[in-house]
Amino acid sequence: MEEEKLDYVLVPLGLLVFGLYNAWLFVTVLRFPRRTVIGINAESRHQWVFSMMTDPLKNGVLAVQTIRNNIMASTLLATTAITLSSLISVFVSSTSKSSDTSSRLVYGNKTPLLSSIKYFSIMICFLVAFLCNVQSIRYYAHVSFLATVPTWKDNKQSIEYVARNLNRGSFFWSLGLRAFYVSFPLFLWIFGPIPMFACCCIMTFILYFLDTTSSFTRHLHNHSIKQGTNDLESAGQSSISAVETT
Repeated sequence: MEEEKLDYVLVPLGLLVFGLYNAWLFVTVLRFPRRTVIGINAESRHQWVFSMMTDPLKNGVLAVQTIRNNIMASTLLATTAITLSSLISVFVSSTSKSSDTSSRLVYGNKTPLLSSIKYFSIMICFLVAFLCNVQSIRYYAHVSFLATVPTWKDNKQSIEYVARNLNRGSFFWSLGLRAFYVSFPLFLWIFGPIPMFACCCIMTFILYFLDTTSSFTRHLHNHSIKQGTNDLESAGQSSISAVETT
């Protein structure tokens, strides 16, 4: 195969492999959430909101500090994303033509149009990561107020609303992190389509083990969820009995 045609074959093939994996992960999170780390973490956050809001006067400081840590993590990723996208835009605008030494490192299409497409795709990934992390900060900031509002244990609708907003913030954070993951093979695309395709395959293999759960993890999660539910019920009954005695 000719050197210039490798980009038209390996780059779409690598993106197809990475896209099919993420599509499979999305379907698995919707249908079998406990098979994925994202689904198990969503259930854990749901249980955490219930445990925090049963006694907001006692757990309010802990809830706000935990959410503040998530806001700081999202802020760091958003700052990194917008900084890198700005640096890439400045670099593309300041460089006119690639030098001969840099073109020798690339095995593939070396046209200026394709080089601009490479940098533009990387910048798009960082902009998507920035927007997703900003939305994550938005939901986390909203939850930080709602988590400290006094509510009754029987009023599950308000607690479900808080848990749903917390999970939305975490989902946006996960999407922003995925955008960072996509930028890695696009960075290697600068040096040719072969490193880009190899990075897509290796990253898909690694992310499969990071995103899925084992039977031991699912069993441990089910045990902790049942134990947490029993603790919440006993705490609610004790608080009700204390109010009745007074």
